Amino acid sequence: MGLLETYQETLTGIMKTILEQEKSNISLASDLLAECYAEDRLIHIFGAGGHSAIAAMEVFWRAGGLTKINAMFPAGTNIISANPTTAKITGLAPYILNYYDVHEGDPLILVNFYGLNPIAVDVALEAKKKGIRLITVNSHGFAHQVPEDFKWRHPSKKNIHELADVAVDNHVPYPDAVLNVPGIEETITPTATIVTCFVLNCIMTETICKLVEKGVKPEIWISNNIPGCDEHNNPLVDKYKHRIHHLYPVV
Repeated sequence: MGLLETYQETLTGIMKTILEQEKSNISLASDLLAECYAEDRLIHIFGAGGHSAIAAMEVFWRAGGLTKINAMFPAGTNIISANPTTAKITGLAPYILNYYDVHEGDPLILVNFYGLNPIAVDVALEAKKKGIRLITVNSHGFAHQVPEDFKWRHPSKKNIHELADVAVDNHVPYPDAVLNVPGIEETITPTATIVTCFVLNCIMTETICKLVEKGVKPEIWISNNIPGCDEHNNPLVDKYKHRIHHLYPVV
């Protein structure tokens, strides 16, 4: 079997495990989100640290996705704006939650691929103080394999899933990369982005279905690259641009 086939089988295996082992947690997360969406609360999502911000991008202003998603991209917490990085420091969580208007009773999806990034743990701890309803997505096994004395852990030594109301495991294996090439010491080719986005899309799919079951008509974006997109999407942008920080008119 070639490396590409091995990679495909590995990803498929992880996604199969997610559906087998996380279905109940995905259902609990979607119950919470559907309830809050129906109450006209925003669904906040923070992909905390480095590449984890990709997870928030995946469900924000996305073709086939819900409108009331407030993606959080505070400066320095991802590789796009890490000049310098703030993802490894503590103390910013109150300011982040305040800036993005995350209030008591609101749902917050907190994604950190591995679950131990300092800014992610900081936000989780602050969310619990404020009575925010916390859904986490990370690799529980990976988090527990990283020693507590690792220099880039949060001072509390916590993992984000230990603080969650609903904790969904993305089942990313340690050390994330999964392929071996003769002559190269390191493993290559990561898994975390693909399977984490799979988890989030599963949660959102279930949330949309549950809204329909409640008799709530969910507002759904269509692609900004197909005919009719402006007519469909622009009224929704106008409706929510004053509530959702990173939403803006295309023209």
